[in-house]
Amino acid sequence: MLVSGYAPSADVVDAIGFIARDLRYRASVRPGGFFWILDPVMGDQGRLYVAEEIVPAYRQLVREADLILPNQFEAELLSGVSISTLTGVANAVRTLHKTFGTRHVVITSVGVGLKETGSPGVLTVVGSTRKDDGTARLFKVEVPKLDCFFSGTGDMFAGLMAARLREAAADAQLLDRPSWASDDDVEALDLPLAKATVKVLSSMQTVLEKTMKVRDEEMQRFASGSIGGTDGEAGGDSEAKRKYLAETKAAEVRVVRYARDLLDPNLRYQAEVLEV
Repeated sequence: MLVSGYAPSADVVDAIGFIARDLRYRASVRPGGFFWILDPVMGDQGRLYVAEEIVPAYRQLVREADLILPNQFEAELLSGVSISTLTGVANAVRTLHKTFGTRHVVITSVGVGLKETGSPGVLTVVGSTRKDDGTARLFKVEVPKLDCFFSGTGDMFAGLMAARLREAAADAQLLDRPSWASDDDVEALDLPLAKATVKVLSSMQTVLEKTMKVRDEEMQRFASGSIGGTDGEAGGDSEAKRKYLAETKAAEVRVVRYARDLLDPNLRYQAEVLEV
């Protein structure tokens, strides 16, 4: 398996593609012997934080990856479909299946569709495994949105998905098939991708909630003056900077401390068919 994420330039994106093609060629004698998870890291919240030249470079790679993990903004960039509702999300996934032939797609953070779902404060993850004719099998998983910024959750999702999807594909006896593809008659909620997504989100949410609790405790100590930040006099910009740095450090995800929740999660959520 190959998991690829952030790349600082189009040249690096091309290099990742070269490595993936070489690995796939080496495994070509055994169908399913190589699986590539591509996280096309380009931006978020409507803003690119990579060079514009990286976008077309990623469009080439999504044709070759087995699973792609764009966020809402990245899905818009890749598909050319504007996303403002869950219908838009579904159309973006269908376009990625049809245009690029990508077998598995998970859009990792969707902040739309509140009018359709009636669920404010919810983060929706939408996934699909395409059928042989290119049509989508759409599912969604909703989790409560946490009032905290965490750095690295995309990497955490991709890493956990590598383990959980292989586990689910093995259970379904799909590891000897290209892209670990399910038969067309397998329904959306029975897909290994849906089962893996539920498990990943259940473990992630638990770890993030526990991280948030520790963060709040550390920030209370910061407010009382029992922990410090950067050097400088109190007040003004220096004080704001100290608080920002303290918050950033306090919100670092406690992956090691709560590793048991990643290894053996309590399944807190369930997938639903997305019919739009």
